[in-house]
Amino acid sequence: MFCRIIKAFLSVLIFLSLLILSVFSSFATENKYYLGEAVKTGWDNGYKDENKIKEGDPHFNWKLGQFYVEGYSTVVQPDDKPIFLKNVGDTVQLWFELQQDIDKLNDDENLSISEDSNGFDYYFSVPKTNFQRGALIIRKTDYTNEKSDPTIYTDYLAAKASPDADTEVDLFEEGDYEVALDYEIKNDPRKIFDVSIIPTYTNYRIFFEFSVRNGNCMVYPFDVKTKGELTNAAVTENGFYLDFANSRYLDINIKKEVLNEGANGLVEDTRFNRPAKDGEMYTEEGIYTITVSNKYTGQLTTKKIYVGTNDTMKAVAATGLSIEEVQEYISDGATVETDGSITLSNNETIAVQTTDTLENESTSESTIVLFVKDNLIWIIIGCSLLLVIVIVIIIFSSKKRKKNKIKAKKEFDNMVEK
Repeated sequence: MFCRIIKAFLSVLIFLSLLILSVFSSFATENKYYLGEAVKTGWDNGYKDENKIKEGDPHFNWKLGQFYVEGYSTVVQPDDKPIFLKNVGDTVQLWFELQQDIDKLNDDENLSISEDSNGFDYYFSVPKTNFQRGALIIRKTDYTNEKSDPTIYTDYLAAKASPDADTEVDLFEEGDYEVALDYEIKNDPRKIFDVSIIPTYTNYRIFFEFSVRNGNCMVYPFDVKTKGELTNAAVTENGFYLDFANSRYLDINIKKEVLNEGANGLVEDTRFNRPAKDGEMYTEEGIYTITVSNKYTGQLTTKKIYVGTNDTMKAVAATGLSIEEVQEYISDGATVETDGSITLSNNETIAVQTTDTLENESTSESTIVLFVKDNLIWIIIGCSLLLVIVIVIIIFSSKKRKKNKIKAKKEFDNMVEK
């Protein structure tokens, strides 16, 4: 019976180990998103034309290489332009995978990447320069819609890549990016005694655009004096300021409410409801509701912070109760604590609601999956140790059973002889 239990446990353990290894494998495999397709641009015209490569063209039916992006969490495609969303720990990178020998393109000795000594790029306004053997051009547009000067890597195909090797191009933070690889192909089919007879030259281009955005939906309020981070439903007498944590594409609004004397007692009065600014300070008394939305993920996060010393407003902001409810508790002898929680007359407590309010949160990872992802190494080590222990137990149990069988057989044989 004991042996059957051990075997069953072992089977379950092996299954769980394989499952965890499968999950680990899925995490370890980076997402790849391929971008760009070569077009024919003519010759010496600034790589500005976009003609499909047709049959009979020396570049027909083969690829020079492929660009791809990895290191992101997910990708969305509004208007067919990919937007890569990254989270904490993600490093978005662009790579180029060269698939050809640039001196023998498509395994044809007559085709090679030529030096473009008077190359220029019409789209990026790059003046005539020696592109050498392929020029990679990258331009970023930031959240203010300001375009940076294009970064140019000349002689890229000769100096930066080799066949079957992936070459890192750059690291990317939030922004919009335009990328072009300009290159010239020399077709030299006519040779007499290794002397070229009227070779032809054609320009080609791989161009694409993509964007990088933070996938989170958070803004961080900090106390003006202590510089400590304030959680949802926090209370401060000093005021606070907002830190966007370099997330420049979130929609962040802030609403301020105060208590005014109305016909039926104290009522909430909205003083403003406007877009928030990075680093802006809020020191006047009031309940501040910060709403953060990420249009790329559909997430919405809400935080409430109270600035001031009024017990009623403090409790409203901290507990989520209405003014009427708080005032009723106070009139019944309840006490509002410094953190905004309420101690009732029977010593029960209405606690502070510290959890951020999340709405329309789109996520593909459950709590269990996140736990496995965060503790994967320790889980694998633990399962491995358990597996070793169980195997050792089975081995010793098996040896013990064999000894017992031998002993029993000897005793039986002795009884038979007697």
